[in-house]
Amino acid sequence: MCQYIERFEQYLAVERNLSPRTVEAYVRDLRQFYAFLKQYEAICVQTDFLMHIDLLLLRQYLAQLHKSCGRTSIARKLSAIKIFFRFLVREGVLADSPADALSTPRREQYLPKVLSAEQVGHLLDRSLPGPYLLVLRDLAIFELIYSCGLRVGELTSLDISAVDLENHQVRVLGKGNKERILPIGQQACRALQNYLIERGQPDQQDALFLNQRGGRLTARSVQRNLKKRLLQFNLPTDVTPHALRHSFATHLLDAGADLRVIQELLGHASLSTTQKYTKVSFAHLTDVYDRCHPRSTKSN
Repeated sequence: MCQYIERFEQYLAVERNLSPRTVEAYVRDLRQFYAFLKQYEAICVQTDFLMHIDLLLLRQYLAQLHKSCGRTSIARKLSAIKIFFRFLVREGVLADSPADALSTPRREQYLPKVLSAEQVGHLLDRSLPGPYLLVLRDLAIFELIYSCGLRVGELTSLDISAVDLENHQVRVLGKGNKERILPIGQQACRALQNYLIERGQPDQQDALFLNQRGGRLTARSVQRNLKKRLLQFNLPTDVTPHALRHSFATHLLDAGADLRVIQELLGHASLSTTQKYTKVSFAHLTDVYDRCHPRSTKSN
């Protein structure tokens, strides 16, 4: 099965043009499924063992997943399996897919974590002690994420050439290698300019954000540096870089921005993905009402 997973990986990357992170997640899910299949030695020893994978076996795997995974994770793992079996049918390895009869579990509804505008101000308007270049770098990172609503992977993949400070723009490569041009706010531009001046005269093809060793900064480092900043300023420590993206969208919506404009800024393929922010915004509205209205049903 390993050879088919390798071919499937190539198919996802080249023909489907999926992002490296998505391909990696699908392959990881399939390797987990293969580890489950190895329990059934009577099946795995057969050269055509893929033909012996039936609906009952797939349901047993899903039952095992339900013991340790949430519905969102199960839905993704099931999606990987379904696409993999359809690929095998397309390649002529199987006549039909046993996974097509499986129903996808309904995904959990959740509201993304957001910071209030006041909390974002506390995060960005104060300085931390430390090496001056790194202090400037981290401020530029969090200003840019919040100013443009970037995914952390989009941020860490930026080169200096992607930033046009004169026109207050950044060119971002999002999911599915879809490019979008985003405006950069004035404060984020200032933070970026200060950081790049301190770096000297970097080449346009260099990574925008570097670690202490001069390599490209990773998403994990961004998360770690944000947590350190949150701790220093006594802000919620469960906030992630992605929460700054959520805060960006929610604050725009609160200020009256059109939902389709927010969709374009975030790089969402579907408007339904963006619509979750309307629930966040209404939740915020309800909270303010309950705290401030004298006739609210909740006590102040």
